[in-house]
Amino acid sequence: MAESRLKNHPGGEKKNTESEYLKNSVAVDTYGGRVHIEWDHATSVTPMGQLPFFIEFLKRTELFDHLIATCPLKYISPNAPKVCDVLGTILLSVLSGHTRYSHITTIRTDQVNAPLLGMEKIVSEDSVRRALLKLEIKDAAQWLSNALKNCYLEMLSIPWVLDVDTTVKCLYGKQEGAIVGYNPKKPGRPSHTYHTYMIGATRMILDVAVMPGNESAACHTLPHLFSWLDNVPKDKWPEFIRGDCGFGTDAVMQACEERFVNYLFKLKQTKNVKRFIVKKMVEDNWENAGQGWEACCGEVKLMGWMQSRKVIVMRRKIKKEIGVVSKNSLTGQTSFQFAGIGEDIDAYEHAVLVTNMQASVFTIASHYRDRADCENNFDELKNQWGWSGFTTSDLHRCGLMARIIALIYNWWNLFVRLITPETHVEAITSRPLLLHAVGKQIKHAGHTIIQVNSNHAKFEKTQGALTNLSDFFKTLKPCAEQLTVKEKMKRVLHRAFSKFIGEISHGPPKLLPRPA
Repeated sequence: MAESRLKNHPGGEKKNTESEYLKNSVAVDTYGGRVHIEWDHATSVTPMGQLPFFIEFLKRTELFDHLIATCPLKYISPNAPKVCDVLGTILLSVLSGHTRYSHITTIRTDQVNAPLLGMEKIVSEDSVRRALLKLEIKDAAQWLSNALKNCYLEMLSIPWVLDVDTTVKCLYGKQEGAIVGYNPKKPGRPSHTYHTYMIGATRMILDVAVMPGNESAACHTLPHLFSWLDNVPKDKWPEFIRGDCGFGTDAVMQACEERFVNYLFKLKQTKNVKRFIVKKMVEDNWENAGQGWEACCGEVKLMGWMQSRKVIVMRRKIKKEIGVVSKNSLTGQTSFQFAGIGEDIDAYEHAVLVTNMQASVFTIASHYRDRADCENNFDELKNQWGWSGFTTSDLHRCGLMARIIALIYNWWNLFVRLITPETHVEAITSRPLLLHAVGKQIKHAGHTIIQVNSNHAKFEKTQGALTNLSDFFKTLKPCAEQLTVKEKMKRVLHRAFSKFIGEISHGPPKLLPRPA
């Protein structure tokens, strides 16, 4: 009977642990000898081991909580992902430097940082696309606009400048709004236009509007710009609005004058403007405008203007020896030669500004030179933060991702400024220093430990800076019941932008403190 039972109920197969080990282990011959490679997919590791410090920043300021709580995205199905999972996935993807939705797949194995953000899982790229498509245009615009204001609204109490500018995003498909427009680098290429509003010198983004490629003129910027301005309390309005020659039009200046807002724009050198330059060039009342520039002011009423306005002509001498590149029309070959300028000739480069500010030409010229920092903003956002990517077939989701990236950029900007308040550090430098490090999660005796191994040469300074920053965040915790969110943000902004606040308290130039 015993033998028949054994035959009817044979024992199970033994697990071949040795063969499984051989599958997960490979012997590799190297110049340093033979090494054994083992695959371990169970250990919780992350390439962003220092991200918990940034997560603590989001928790103490409640910026991420507010974004989730006010999100208009609603799911009905019980199998649908949570709003926190969708927004957390976008956050992790943008911080990783991704430029396409398909790159989200590379962070789905991160089992460390997702739970720290309150997420249950990292969703797929298709879930992110579908989630953005479900958002209504008006509701989503208002939601992200309010989220952006939470980053900077308490900072607008100090004198500041509103920089307005546009940039071009080249497209390579048949997306909505992919129209040929102004594109100096790639003429003839369809594109989108990003109308952007920034806080001068601090590199904080106020808002961004994505429009078709042929809508780059100031008349398309005007409605959204003053709609944003009208929704901000008047005591937080900028000292003046600053822009290039695309905004030096009568419509923009008249809208500023109706709201009693100062402005500083550059003028296009039309025929009438050139006549005014010729008239002023022969005069002798030129004043020092700094950095080798001279300035002379007057009033002019151009064709199409409703009234005459204050105009400043600036000039700077060109060096006596200049280089000239010429191209032969027959052979197409280029040649370079030095062109000397005679001692009896003074050659100048020039520019013309228009403003309604009552300030010295030195101050006005200095303020306009500071506008060049806008180009650095665009370079960082397009090349390091994904503004040149995350393209979908519809314009709606392109605009949403542009605002979300601007929001995450502001968060990271504030976080880095808390560590280095004296200067702005771009993402190409700050991510390897403050974010990228191998983190291994260990759970023992009810505690969660993340062991961080940074290969950066400045890891010792980084470790000390992040430890001090965490101590600062803990000062917001004991009295959290007394401190409101606005008061917490005031403390954060005061530390992050102490450089600018210090310049104000030590007697800045008129109207606004200029960056160093």
